[in-house]
Amino acid sequence: MSESATEKGPSRRRCIPQADNWRVLQVACSEYLDGESVQKVVDAYEFAANCHRDQKRRSGEPYINHPVEVAFILAKDLHMDADPICAALLHDTVEDTDATLDDLTDRFGATVSELVDGVTKLTSIEVNSMDEKQALNLRKMFLAMSKDIRVVIIKLADRLHNMRTLAALPAERRKFKARETMDVYAPLADRLGISSIKWELEDLAFFYLEPDEYERIARMVQDSRAQRERNTSEAIKIIDNELKRVGLSGYQITGRPKHLWSIYQKMTRKGKEFSDIYDLIALRVLTGTVGDCYSTLGAVHALWHPLPGRFKDYIAMPKPNGYQSLHTTVIGSDARPIEIQIRTYDMHEQAEYGIAAHWLYKKAGNSSGNMSADDRDIDSQINWIRRSLDWATDDEMGDPHEYLNSLRVDLFEDEIFVFTPKGEVMSLRRDSTPLDFAYAVHTEVGNHCVGAKVNGAVAPLTNRLQSGDRVEILTNKNAKPSRDWLNIVATPSAKAKIRKYFTAVSKSDDAEQGRSDVAHELRKRGYGISTQRTTKALDEVMHQLDYVRVDDLFAAVGTNKISAKQVANKVEAELEKNSPERIAARERAAAKAAEHERAMSEDMPLVSNARKIASGKRRRNNCGVVVKGDPDLLVHLAHCCNPVAGDDIVGFITRGRGVSVHRANCPNCKGLMAHPERMIAVEWDTTGATEFQVEIVVEATDRMGLLKDVTIAIGDAGANILSAATQTSSMGMARLRFLVAISDASLLGTLLATVSRVPSVYDARRIMPGEGANQMKRRAK
Repeated sequence: MSESATEKGPSRRRCIPQADNWRVLQVACSEYLDGESVQKVVDAYEFAANCHRDQKRRSGEPYINHPVEVAFILAKDLHMDADPICAALLHDTVEDTDATLDDLTDRFGATVSELVDGVTKLTSIEVNSMDEKQALNLRKMFLAMSKDIRVVIIKLADRLHNMRTLAALPAERRKFKARETMDVYAPLADRLGISSIKWELEDLAFFYLEPDEYERIARMVQDSRAQRERNTSEAIKIIDNELKRVGLSGYQITGRPKHLWSIYQKMTRKGKEFSDIYDLIALRVLTGTVGDCYSTLGAVHALWHPLPGRFKDYIAMPKPNGYQSLHTTVIGSDARPIEIQIRTYDMHEQAEYGIAAHWLYKKAGNSSGNMSADDRDIDSQINWIRRSLDWATDDEMGDPHEYLNSLRVDLFEDEIFVFTPKGEVMSLRRDSTPLDFAYAVHTEVGNHCVGAKVNGAVAPLTNRLQSGDRVEILTNKNAKPSRDWLNIVATPSAKAKIRKYFTAVSKSDDAEQGRSDVAHELRKRGYGISTQRTTKALDEVMHQLDYVRVDDLFAAVGTNKISAKQVANKVEAELEKNSPERIAARERAAAKAAEHERAMSEDMPLVSNARKIASGKRRRNNCGVVVKGDPDLLVHLAHCCNPVAGDDIVGFITRGRGVSVHRANCPNCKGLMAHPERMIAVEWDTTGATEFQVEIVVEATDRMGLLKDVTIAIGDAGANILSAATQTSSMGMARLRFLVAISDASLLGTLLATVSRVPSVYDARRIMPGEGANQMKRRAK
């Protein structure tokens, strides 16, 4: 996209400015689009021209010239369909004017709006450096590309016109844009097979990055033009005569221009002088059929000797971007090397325009079963690009510098071709290992990889693959990735998948820790984390805190992004709100108020005696029980039966300790009933949070990890273990006795049910204090 800094006029004019090449664009569109599509392009132009009418580019020209030139590249050079041409005309309206994506959707449809959104910069996100901004912009583009590859084609046309007009920017910005173009956009054009844009982008970037070298090579090319053209004409004539002699027709032989950047690369990479590079002749032969291509190759090799190792057959084995051609280098009559490319006319169109060459004929929405050969070819190329760059869309982008370096490396064409066990060709980056191959096949194949065979022999995972290798991956469903693999793999995609695995594992550990912390906080309040009511409360708290899953909430607790206490407070508030137990308790208290009034008159002598026993220690009880009609009397729970809120209870006036509270079915109650004058009515106080002690016994078949599983179950049910004792008989039967603290008897049923579901447990029940130990001793004999 163009530089967003524009100059806005002082007032809006009624007339719409005319772009310099608008009429030329109309003609180009009319040559291959139908009338309805052309009218859609006209509407898009008028909308864009009106939005940009008060804006100018830094060069001083009307701003509308830029989107028109971008659209012209798509129409004239690439023959794209109407939607991307409209998106090119509109691509700066959302960023630089008052227009919105909703406006574009209403007027031009969702497809055009999505294309514009994919090309639009991330201007609303605050970043700390240019590298971070660059990484965010590129990531958004790749995300949009995963939905519609035409986003990138529009972006390439946009970048090409910006590079043609880059002189208007400050020197620092020119160099930054040129470097970005060389590192990202030119290689991306090559990935898409659009060499017509790739070569021009490289030469323009070269001009701004190395101006002195550019001028030197350009001057030498101009100086040697006459001699080169004579040598080229002579070679073409010799080949033409030979092809006619063997009976070929319908072919075309041309000199192949060598681009300045490719010349400079060869000079620096091979350490040669210009004369060594540019003395060779570069020719291209276009034929009608694949058979004619091989016939031409035979004729050329009959004329001149081929150089060993310089023949490549990209027709039998196309590049992943769809490129097909025969390449050979021969020694000509005057001992000069001649580079020759041989391809069909269709292959040449594919080589120049890539995916864009066929996009107009792709039927949108076709099922794979109804696709034409062209459709399947396009989909195959698109899927290859998406797979090879899928890591670039990862949410966890990480360090912007690392992201950009990985992207630059992954986009360059330094690649190898290896074979799967079924003979399919797979493209990998040079220096890739069997692990890179495994992750390229599928993420799960990589995650479960345990070894590899290369060309039938077992090879280490660190082995560097070579072109032509046949690779087979050995897997085990129980195998897991190792962090050392990050130092073995070469492709950014494999690195991203390995990191994603360990991120997921770490998140699982964080979630487990967070769940444990929240469970601990809830137990302190008398709640279990696994009960149905608590689960519903957690779901509600999760939504309140904007988390998608409960595990995400627990993971946030585990990483200290939110405290366990804060979560427990919110869960408790949900549990207390309209709690059935609280409502029922209040109703029971109200129903018994009248009974308290009546009991007071009958129990007054006993109450008076109890007050004397309390000896002035009038205070609020904290054991959860009060004497009917006088809540200030000293009360304590009897340890012989450990009553729990909800149990039927009775009160007994003791000598010196106030009122002792027993369960109604306590064995000691039979003796107490012999002194009816010391019995007093008591009830549970449901107005405050109180913990009660209760003993349970668990019987199970002994096994490894039994005690751990039972204690975890008790904790999940909301109980706190105060003490524990275990014994195992010679028959392998285990009895586990626990003294636990719970908030009321309603949790006891849940607690016992939870423990009973533990594997190998066959009984879990409440007991009187001491009962469990005695039974255990008897059965263990």
